Amino acid sequence: MTKLAIVILNWNGKRYLEQFLPTLIQYLPDYAEVVVADNASTDDSIAFLQEKYPGIRLLRNSSNEGFAKGYNTALQQVEAKYYCLLNSDIEVTAHWIEPIIEMMDANETIAAAQPKLLSYYKRDEFEYAGAAGGFVDKYGYPFCRGRLFSNVEKDHGQYDSVIDVFWATGAALFVRSDVYRTMGGLDPDFFAHMEEIDFCWRIKNAGYKIKINPASVVYHIGGGTLPKNNSYKTYLNFRNNLFLLLKNLPDERLARTFVVKFFLDQVAAFFFLCQGHFKDFIAVYKAMHSFYNNYKICKAKRNTLPKLAYEDTYPKSIVFLHYIKHKKVFDGQSFF
Repeated sequence: MTKLAIVILNWNGKRYLEQFLPTLIQYLPDYAEVVVADNASTDDSIAFLQEKYPGIRLLRNSSNEGFAKGYNTALQQVEAKYYCLLNSDIEVTAHWIEPIIEMMDANETIAAAQPKLLSYYKRDEFEYAGAAGGFVDKYGYPFCRGRLFSNVEKDHGQYDSVIDVFWATGAALFVRSDVYRTMGGLDPDFFAHMEEIDFCWRIKNAGYKIKINPASVVYHIGGGTLPKNNSYKTYLNFRNNLFLLLKNLPDERLARTFVVKFFLDQVAAFFFLCQGHFKDFIAVYKAMHSFYNNYKICKAKRNTLPKLAYEDTYPKSIVFLHYIKHKKVFDGQSFF
């Protein structure tokens, strides 16, 4: 059995495969293989891979199943001790694999980990989708070391420590295959966005640790499939955040958290409207409507899951700390 399978979920990403596969293969250790799972692309991805990389294993999903289900379908066909779910728009660096695999080999309680994510275009800055490790505040808002909302820091080694995090980015997610399968993989109802946070929350509730190891460095373009100003992305983020909380919060926190969360979402919608982002304004309410329509399904999932790790979320509101107290930096324990 292969020790590590690096699995790229591709959807119309030929340009990224052309750009980043050579470096990925160059820095591939002997114990790892590359697998491309194609989500029914309509560009020339398949022909390109078959012509230029016939040695790379190619899995073909029959339809575009989204990030979550697309990976679940693909990984059912991959046997390895570890998976690395790697976005196609990532440039890896020399020895980016070894620090994480050695760390996970040495400690079986570590179920998932991520490298340090830097921006491909601004290479001295952290990248939005994961930065130096992810956390969640008391109302379910995700944030990172190196990134609070739109405030992204430059990397000058301030987060070059291996620490426990609440979630690891799905852009470059290392995970034990047995844990992935035991936990049922990513939740397909999320389709895309925040599915890795839900997955990591379930991992933590099962008693495992999640780490960032900054000795591993990758550069991420980000927004390759859905750009930041896409209203569908807004819809997915708001809806999936509600899914995330309903599934994973303990009973004693659920009602109060949802009251505050719905208020904050209304505030966000108001600001979208004031800024002239009408499609984003509508997307917030579409997200709420979809959440209501899927409430019973999500509640049924909740009833099957343990809820033990709420104390690992940050006990204050990041919205209040950032927008009212003007805090811009989080070091893993405190805001500054």
